[in-house]
Amino acid sequence: MEVTEEQRREVEEQVETLLSGQGSEVTGCDVGLEQSKPATLRKNVTYIVCAVIFNDKEEVLMVQEAKPDCYKQWYLPAGRVEVGESLEEALRREVKEEAGFECEPITLLLIQEQGPQWIRFIFLAKITGGSIKTLSAADQESLQASWWDRQSALPLRGRDILRLIDCGLKYRQDPWHPVTLPVDLSCRHVLQRLVLVFINAEDQIWILLIKAPALHLPTAAAVKTHAVTWAANMVVQEAMPSAYYDHDVNTLGVFSLQHNGRQHGKTDGVCFNTLVVLVPDHVQRNEDGEKVEWTPTGRPPPVENPRYVWVEVRKQTLREQLLEKTKKTSILPLHSLY
Repeated sequence: MEVTEEQRREVEEQVETLLSGQGSEVTGCDVGLEQSKPATLRKNVTYIVCAVIFNDKEEVLMVQEAKPDCYKQWYLPAGRVEVGESLEEALRREVKEEAGFECEPITLLLIQEQGPQWIRFIFLAKITGGSIKTLSAADQESLQASWWDRQSALPLRGRDILRLIDCGLKYRQDPWHPVTLPVDLSCRHVLQRLVLVFINAEDQIWILLIKAPALHLPTAAAVKTHAVTWAANMVVQEAMPSAYYDHDVNTLGVFSLQHNGRQHGKTDGVCFNTLVVLVPDHVQRNEDGEKVEWTPTGRPPPVENPRYVWVEVRKQTLREQLLEKTKKTSILPLHSLY
């Protein structure tokens, strides 16, 4: 299939939309749908929101747990997204209930996942009103809130939050990715939409696309047994099985994230618009497992499945943006905790 200039321009526009932090309607799923069930909160998916909030002294807002299993220990304001809530609504509610403050999200800092069934969205946020919760207001949500200087001894519920606090401090000092907040677009499953690129030594870039119904970026459903980002591996396995074992499939991060959550069981899904790089493994082996010399061809591995096609990025500004994002990883991180 020869790609026309008009089709190439349309694809470049699709990618530019995602690069700018916007989303686009999910109209279908190309890979893995038969291995995936519609996301239903409290049934097969759990989303956690977590707030990293600093005051002028760079102290971080902490809450003291009321739950029996972690009674009196301290943690960041965090909790499960409830049915019918957007991620930002859940964040505001949790901070209000646990710490007494109204807040507004500034940006997502990091997304952590253990497969599609458990995803944590960590936001950097700021106080916009309310007053700190004191012991006299203790309830089942939390005992009290406090500002922590990060030096004095504090019994923590889990040390995992130290990395999140650190991440928030770094972002405040030097934002390494654009402000990224959820885009209100509905999605039925937990999906990864891939801007999957191959870059050669001359910095030429190709993007992998699906041909029908119109040329588009592939979307793949996250499967329960693997990390969310395994979706990208499924696409590469389907498009070019022979090349799969000679390449690393690296999901670098998220351009934008789509979630709606208003209709239980119908819009509880999330679509991660991700940047994925296909990198040749320089140590290649023959059938006997012996190392063979690898010679770069300067072109992406040939597509073996007629559904797919590589399209070269010709638009200079888009090429530069993609190169910058792949080389500096200036993009919202998505970490698997598997």
